[in-house]
Amino acid sequence: MRRTSTTLILLTLFFLLSSHELFLKSDSYFFEENSLGELYLINGTFDESENVITRDRIINPKILGPNYDFKPSSDDYYDKGEITFLKFKTGNTGTYVAGVSTKPRVIELSGENFTTYLEHEGLTEVILDRKTKGISNQVANEKYSKHVKAIFQVDERRTDNFSTQLDYPIEFIPLKNPYNLSVGDIMSFKLLYLGKPLGNQTVHISSRINTDAKDGKETALSTNDKGEVSFTISNIGHWYIATINMLERNEEDFDYESNWATLTFEVK
Repeated sequence: MRRTSTTLILLTLFFLLSSHELFLKSDSYFFEENSLGELYLINGTFDESENVITRDRIINPKILGPNYDFKPSSDDYYDKGEITFLKFKTGNTGTYVAGVSTKPRVIELSGENFTTYLEHEGLTEVILDRKTKGISNQVANEKYSKHVKAIFQVDERRTDNFSTQLDYPIEFIPLKNPYNLSVGDIMSFKLLYLGKPLGNQTVHISSRINTDAKDGKETALSTNDKGEVSFTISNIGHWYIATINMLERNEEDFDYESNWATLTFEVK
């Protein structure tokens, strides 16, 4: 196949990729009007970041709200430990959406490590396709990028800015304002890929009742033919929905292209 491996400890790279989901989070998703606030990027699991996101990787950052359109610059970020923080000032009361996208990178994995990674992420269709083609043991070059969003509330007035499409390659669009919901209510999302509904896609849902909770149980669901998925809000706390869409490609530098999406919000 294409380029010769320039070996940089493939097993280490595998674990870095397979465990490194990206989330845009806040300690509290409730802010005051016209006040200073912070969001932060967690690159690892929902509970722990394993490395910062360098500024050269960040593209299309934005925070949108009622009469509010903030596009962060490199000066609006700072790092602390393994976490990247984003500083901003809120505007008028309302429901806001924030997002960050990353530039693509390419990683090379052995066939065994790639299969393990696919199993870890529940990408069974890719596993079966590689098995059918007899290429499960072949090296795989994957181009990947990540696209993360957070929905947060500024003071009391609820607005429809939560559903604003950020035009990322893949993204979740809330079909309900999460800040109108209570425990026992149904939350719904539409998943878009290149602006169109993505049906029959596995997504993962999880929550934490408090910020000290670790390793909450994930629930796997599938979008319907309209790209929609719904679930019951079973508890207060921080919630996320996540997915990885992977497609086979026949390019010079990579065989597969994956786009990762997450969205976080809070329920009181």
